[in-house]
Amino acid sequence: MNNIPYPVIPETITVHLGAPQSNAQNVTVSFPDYIKNVASSEVYPTWPEAALRANIYAQISFAMNRIYTEFYRAQGYDFDITNSTAIDQSFVNGRDIFENVSQIVDEIFNSYIRRRGSIEPLFAAYCNGTTSTCDGLSQWGTVPLAEEGLGPYDILTRFYGEDIDIVQNVPVENIQASVPGVTLELGSSGNEVRDLQVRLNRISTNYPAIPKIYPVDGIFGRETEDAVRAFQSVFGLTVDGVVGRATWYRILFLYNGIKRLNELTSEGLTAAEVERQFGENIGPGSPPDYVRTVQYFLALVGYFKQEIDSPPISGIYDERTEAAVRAFQTAYGLPVTGIVDLATWELLYDVYVGLLASLPDSFFENIAPPFPGIPLRPGTSGEDVLLIQRYLNVIASVYPEIPTVEVSGYYGPATVAAVEAFQRMVGITPSGITYATTWQAIANTWQDIEQGFSRSEGQFPGTEVG
Repeated sequence: MNNIPYPVIPETITVHLGAPQSNAQNVTVSFPDYIKNVASSEVYPTWPEAALRANIYAQISFAMNRIYTEFYRAQGYDFDITNSTAIDQSFVNGRDIFENVSQIVDEIFNSYIRRRGSIEPLFAAYCNGTTSTCDGLSQWGTVPLAEEGLGPYDILTRFYGEDIDIVQNVPVENIQASVPGVTLELGSSGNEVRDLQVRLNRISTNYPAIPKIYPVDGIFGRETEDAVRAFQSVFGLTVDGVVGRATWYRILFLYNGIKRLNELTSEGLTAAEVERQFGENIGPGSPPDYVRTVQYFLALVGYFKQEIDSPPISGIYDERTEAAVRAFQTAYGLPVTGIVDLATWELLYDVYVGLLASLPDSFFENIAPPFPGIPLRPGTSGEDVLLIQRYLNVIASVYPEIPTVEVSGYYGPATVAAVEAFQRMVGITPSGITYATTWQAIANTWQDIEQGFSRSEGQFPGTEVG
């Protein structure tokens, strides 16, 4: 499971002083010191301040993207980034730092660029703009823009587009890598082994030379060892049947690439149409649909954060909801107000989607999965639409006021009509769009019906058998 469900500023970063495969030294420095070094190595202290700030935002985002996606560690390396300017950023170990650069970094090191509606830090590609050019930011090109009077954000939009945000006051945390803390081998047991078995089984669908493991029971037996050995052979690793750091990261890398559970791509999770901004703070007296959405997101976050006591999804902003919001704000370094302002909402959404993305499919066995994070609306297509259409048809078999729909995976007029009918039936403002609270209500109703239809062996079926 990915232990980096949402972007945070790392306390430290480990830099490889050479190309990835070179036998070079690793150095670990504080994240602000790393950015100060990169900026002092790549820009000139005499540049206008707006140009310096724009470049530093890009450098921060680039480094955070490498860390958040575990770009190198997921390939089995023991570092976060290299100092090879061909693929990463310049870092000169032990160099002097420019004073004005140091001051700027101290102000903004806990800020980064992201695509609007995205979770992960933008992979902020850039080049110097003189000896090399690229599709990203031109470092020298920021200077005339600053001299024209443009601020850092406006400079960045010239290179990365208008749909970017600068996220500020990001929490600083000690990031743990997404690997077990111990070696897994014959005789090991527990949830980490179960996660390993789930991932290997999914990878084996695409690589049939890897045998399936059955049952998935969290016990590292001979079948699991055989699957590990086959995986290691296929991907050129030491074939010893032991899951150490390199093997686990390679499994994680392949699994994420296949399942996209926590791979959000260099552009981030596109959620431009997600209900991220309500246009007002959410607190006592707010519309029930808004409150239910907050409560719904808090429910998943609270499942993993024990200090957050999830309130019932009632649509009423009561004392328990306010306490949960306060606990969330405390846990994630926000001003503790008990009111969901824009900053609280955006971080709550990001944490929710990050946690959801990190969970394996096996987590949702025999239950309806949570809201996927992006509202389903006219024109949407894909697996989530297929799921909702199937749920709606099961509900329609019991509630005649809900029309059946073709299970096509396309969110067309018939699906809109069925969703509106369901929303009217359960008291949600009818919009025809499947937001979080509508998804939850449809999923819960489907699950109630499915569990009502199923029965244990020998259970009375409800009709006389002649």
